[in-house]
Amino acid sequence: MAMIALNIMPIAYISKGLRVDETVKSPHKADFSPEKITLLETTAANLPGMIFQILQRQDGSIFISYISSGCKYLYELEPEAIQADYQVLYKLIHPQDIQAFVESITVCRTTGKPWYWEGRIVTPSGKVKWIQVTSQPAIQEAGNLLWNGLVMDITEQKQAQEKLQACEARYQAILNAIPDLMFRISRDGEYLDLKSEGANVTLSREEIVGKHLEELLPSDVAAISQVAIAKTLDSGTLQTCEYKLPTPLGIRDYEARLVVSGQDEVLAIVRDITDRKQGEVALQNLAQKFAKAFSCSPDSITISTLQEGCFIEVNDSFVELSGYERDEAIGKTAFELNLWVHDRDRLNLVQELQTTGVARNLEIEFRQKSGEIITALLSAEVIDLNGISCILAVHHDITERKQVEAQLRLCAQRDRLLAETLVRIRSSLNLEEILQTTVTEVRQFLQADRVFIALNNANLGIRTLAESVDPKYPSVSGWSTNDEAYLQELRNLLKDNFVRVVEDITQLTISPKVKAHCDKFQTKASLAIPIMLDDELFGALIANQCSRARHWQPIEIDLLQQMSEQVAIAIHQSQIYQKLAELNTNLEHQVEERTAQLQQKMQEVENLHRVKDVVLHTVAHDLRTSVMGNLMVLKNLLNQGVGSGEQGAGGREQGENSSPLPPAPRPSTSFQSPIPISRSIIERMIQGNDRQLTMINSLLEINSCEKQGMEIKHEPVQLSTLMGGTFAQLEPMLTQNQATLKNLVPADLPLVMADGTKLQKVLVNLITHSLHNNPPGLNFTLSATVEAGMIRIQIQDDGVVMSKLECDRLFDLHVRDPQDCCSTSIGLKMYLCRKVIKAYGGNIGVISNRKRGLTFWFTLPLATSSATIHP
Repeated sequence: MAMIALNIMPIAYISKGLRVDETVKSPHKADFSPEKITLLETTAANLPGMIFQILQRQDGSIFISYISSGCKYLYELEPEAIQADYQVLYKLIHPQDIQAFVESITVCRTTGKPWYWEGRIVTPSGKVKWIQVTSQPAIQEAGNLLWNGLVMDITEQKQAQEKLQACEARYQAILNAIPDLMFRISRDGEYLDLKSEGANVTLSREEIVGKHLEELLPSDVAAISQVAIAKTLDSGTLQTCEYKLPTPLGIRDYEARLVVSGQDEVLAIVRDITDRKQGEVALQNLAQKFAKAFSCSPDSITISTLQEGCFIEVNDSFVELSGYERDEAIGKTAFELNLWVHDRDRLNLVQELQTTGVARNLEIEFRQKSGEIITALLSAEVIDLNGISCILAVHHDITERKQVEAQLRLCAQRDRLLAETLVRIRSSLNLEEILQTTVTEVRQFLQADRVFIALNNANLGIRTLAESVDPKYPSVSGWSTNDEAYLQELRNLLKDNFVRVVEDITQLTISPKVKAHCDKFQTKASLAIPIMLDDELFGALIANQCSRARHWQPIEIDLLQQMSEQVAIAIHQSQIYQKLAELNTNLEHQVEERTAQLQQKMQEVENLHRVKDVVLHTVAHDLRTSVMGNLMVLKNLLNQGVGSGEQGAGGREQGENSSPLPPAPRPSTSFQSPIPISRSIIERMIQGNDRQLTMINSLLEINSCEKQGMEIKHEPVQLSTLMGGTFAQLEPMLTQNQATLKNLVPADLPLVMADGTKLQKVLVNLITHSLHNNPPGLNFTLSATVEAGMIRIQIQDDGVVMSKLECDRLFDLHVRDPQDCCSTSIGLKMYLCRKVIKAYGGNIGVISNRKRGLTFWFTLPLATSSATIHP
């Protein structure tokens, strides 16, 4: 590199070590003898760098006397490239180091001292290298300047220095960040050095360094420290000791940690642990206060620090649950006791507590001291004990519950499997499909390696009907043998419906043939359940474990027993299928005949219904016409003054009010009836015809509802307004029967969805029923309330009571009037009432009061209600 800056780079001898350029005339061309050239080449080959010699003439020309082949390794350039343009070397200097390079050349030329420079170059391949150039310029006789020098690759050295500096800086930063007091102490207890920045030290550095432990510390503390130093140096391990010292702030607790730092010296890191010790003592005292409460709890309760997880207190239930005694647990963490089965559970618990301050019913697995795994519900809260965040945790052991749940799940899976098998057997006649699905699902349930169903046949021997096997193990499908003695031995293993349970084949005494069979199919454990058909051994349902010996649980044995019964049913069902197929043909013919007969009967019933409708309409129409005619005649007679004698005791009965015909006009001239008729008889005849007409109208209305449905309107109705119209209609009837009606219906009730006319008729029919079945002087109370989107209307009277049977049947069709066994009109009206209320989505009923009277009630949807309307 100096060659460039000094402009003293004549290319003279360059060619893979040494080249003589005859075109350059130099008095020094003979400076390199063959022996010297050989020596230079040998020296350059053993150096990780490049040797050079450059001559600078007085006229400024440059002659390169020598340059070694190391330029290829160092600069990645051939000597010919440098010969063509020596400036290429200058271009390789790192941009940040060019100025330092030029300054070093200037110093050398000015002072005449040897030239020395370190810097970076960037090779053509992009590598950054550190190089070191040294040269000793010498003045020749002719005034020329000869430069002999060496360029060395110091990249590895520089990198090592940078790493060392970074490491030292990092360690120094760590050391400065530690607030603890540090001492270097010799084996004999002499203070060699200290670091006291950030620590509360009352003595100066000069008062400590060079002194011994006995001079600065109390005798007991010095003795403890001397023992710890010796133990640290002898064992080479970390030693910790705690002690107390009097300070201006009072007695303080300290902890010293000692490690080997050199030959016969230790590094002691001293920390003030007074606050921690006081906190621990306070927490232990607090834990003792709650010890009785802890001991009374049937659940395990612990108090531990939030950050470290160190147990401060545990109760007796924890000791029983974990297996660790109190003195084994207190002061230790759950990790040190190996309680956590999954370490992430502790992390999840801490994260949830830090987020919400509470955790509830976390299902966690813990490891007992014996190594057994248990499951507990963990609930915890963060509590503050003298400024230290702690966890109060309660562990409720649910291991038995989980085992019961697992057993229940297993039972549910078994029941599901049995139910599905039963459904398949009942719904399918494909025996092959049923058996194959059965062995597949049984193997999945048992987690067995092989499950198969074998057939016992006197002619065919033993063969496999269905099999499910793990691909890693051989299949028994297709296996057969002609050895009757061997077959008989296999049959004897399952004779008399005997369940055969083998948990380890190697522990079983069996014949060589059976053992060879088990070895061939790698059977280690077996569970075989016979399939009995008509008390005969049909085959067996067999489960094999090929990977290992296995303990078969009772629920697994029970499953196979029940499955074998279902398989027997499926096989029996398959056998009778052929017989059923033969009977099916005859059955189809019988069904066709019965169907034809049924259709004929249905046609006859339909014809009868048509005849009934014709008769009903014809007879009802004729009766209605006749009754209306009779009413007209009787009312004319009554209005004309026909009839004499006393009227009935109760005057005209309520039936008169229900007549659809108005009273006939009284003629202007009196008419004398040739036949004397009592007025009460005429009135009774009118009442009877009124009831007949009402019954006929009700029958026609019921028939129309049954055939065509009830025609109803859905419109909002103001209940208080409707009640006013109803009372006006009922007033004559109430006055005639000396009855009173108290209206307690609020005026601000919501609207209801109904047909006002039909709803009014319902109210009239209900009150009429009570009037018909009670003596005069009846008292009614009408009320209404809103309940769950419906309005409930109640009509209560103080008349006679009814039995529960009568109440239940009152709204049924054709219930006879209790006072008139020949009448059904009231029953028909009550039936129509129920039809109307049901049509609007409500309900209706009657309650017999305990002392006197009845309470009729019905409900209707509000106008804003979304209740479904049923026509």
